[in-house]
Amino acid sequence: MTTYGTIPTASSSGGKGLEFISREKERVRAVLETRRPWKEMVHWHAFSVPPSLGDAYIRIRTNGGYFTMNYAIVVLVIIVLSLIWHPISLIVLAVMMIAWLFLYFLRDEPLVIFRRAISDGVVLCVLSLVTLVALFLTNATYNLIASLSTGLVVVLIHAIFRKTDDLCLAEGGGGWYSVIGEARGETSGSP
Repeated sequence: MTTYGTIPTASSSGGKGLEFISREKERVRAVLETRRPWKEMVHWHAFSVPPSLGDAYIRIRTNGGYFTMNYAIVVLVIIVLSLIWHPISLIVLAVMMIAWLFLYFLRDEPLVIFRRAISDGVVLCVLSLVTLVALFLTNATYNLIASLSTGLVVVLIHAIFRKTDDLCLAEGGGGWYSVIGEARGETSGSP
């Protein structure tokens, strides 16, 4: 009997690797789909000076939750641009970003090393420490601090002056944690 036109299953050779790649592509796509349109973010008529300090704080919280992925992209672009003159640091940053993606953000199962499950807190602490040490050893500490500060100031200025009246907050906008939770398959509702 022939098997023309059949779809290979995960039990076929190489199926697990293809399934892993497909699953990771879907997770990355789900996280990137939380990015808001850039036109919506820089709509010129949506900018104004907040009338009070309390309104500025509310704008920061609302815009921070709504434009989380856009803000993360802006900060990462500023950091990458500052490291162009430090190619070794740029390579280290790229390697660490890949490590963060696969070991922390895109994982849905606990990390197992030597048959022991490692908690998310331990992974977070170790990755943070390794990232800081690796970037410190590349002698780009000043550039990183300056670019991170610049990125945070740019994001803060946008969040303060961008009005929140026209945002569709019913779609979500629960912030970065909700994006990570959705990518891991967690739900924010009660059981």
